[in-house]
Amino acid sequence: MIDGRDKLRKLVLNALGYCGVAALARPVVGGIGAILMLHRVTSHLERPEGANCHLAITPGFLDQVIADMKTRGYEFVTLDDALERLRRGQGGPPFATITADDGYRDNLTEALPVLERHGAPITIYIAPGLIDGAVDLWWDVLDEIVHAKDTLTLKSPSGEMTLDCSTPANRAEANARLLTYFTTEVREEEQGRVLHELARSCGVDPDGPRRDTLMTWEEVRKAAAHPLVTIGAHTVHHYSLKRLEEDFARREIVDAGRILEAQLGQKPAHMAYPYGYPSAVGAREVALASAAGYASAVTTRHGVLHAGHAAHLRALPRISLNGRYQRLAYVRTMLSGISTPLANSGKLLVTV
Repeated sequence: MIDGRDKLRKLVLNALGYCGVAALARPVVGGIGAILMLHRVTSHLERPEGANCHLAITPGFLDQVIADMKTRGYEFVTLDDALERLRRGQGGPPFATITADDGYRDNLTEALPVLERHGAPITIYIAPGLIDGAVDLWWDVLDEIVHAKDTLTLKSPSGEMTLDCSTPANRAEANARLLTYFTTEVREEEQGRVLHELARSCGVDPDGPRRDTLMTWEEVRKAAAHPLVTIGAHTVHHYSLKRLEEDFARREIVDAGRILEAQLGQKPAHMAYPYGYPSAVGAREVALASAAGYASAVTTRHGVLHAGHAAHLRALPRISLNGRYQRLAYVRTMLSGISTPLANSGKLLVTV
């Protein structure tokens, strides 16, 4: 199903780009800027064909995107500057600001050298619980689990689930089923316990992916000290906020800023909602982020920035740079703004 949707999206992006519609639409729907979203930036994925390979782009592709956008007149600015330009509204060249979720080590070791060459700032959103090891990088642990055995048995409240993991196609299907189970049937605060039981049954170290790919606090502090880097908050435990009771969600948002201030000596001004899609963040979460004092908060909704976003600074959309769309033509079409209403039921001003 995911492959089918991706193929359709690529066909649409290709068609819009090749027929020239995207370029013609840019002055009308292209907005005034964009927030780019990264996760991993690396040439050395542990599982190049794994279920989460789409979260990564190569440093070379990041370099190509920034260089291409510069030739098209984009100015790369800090997130603070991006907010100021939103408040000013129309006028001036288009701007872009780069963000990265979760605090992957390769943001520091492989992405930052590219950003230095271009003088392009980045905001890296950190969830303290992921850095501390209080929670697991569970989506990568699931990928390890489906590769551990040919057959996987999971005991759930609705009964025993047996998954065939003997072929690449079966592993992809098993991973998708587990992903649905963990995000819709298991309570957020119970994910760790269920994950550890499943990992133990397969001989998988649940802390391995987190330990191997995320920054340590020492590395987060090194990143924070870099002139191009801003550290933002990504809640404490990277829970899906909409699935939490309101007081719990509020603590996740507020305490993340408090912990980061204690660790780094500065309270973060910006945050990113974990997952960021409609079932994870809505109007309640936007109100909580605003009440917590964050100057901005970003979702994963697809869209470019318009002057009207000045009234929605805690519900900002982003353009995802990911492994599924690792071609300049796709990025150019997305930045034209023409894909924004196509992905959002006709809306140009994408919020929540």
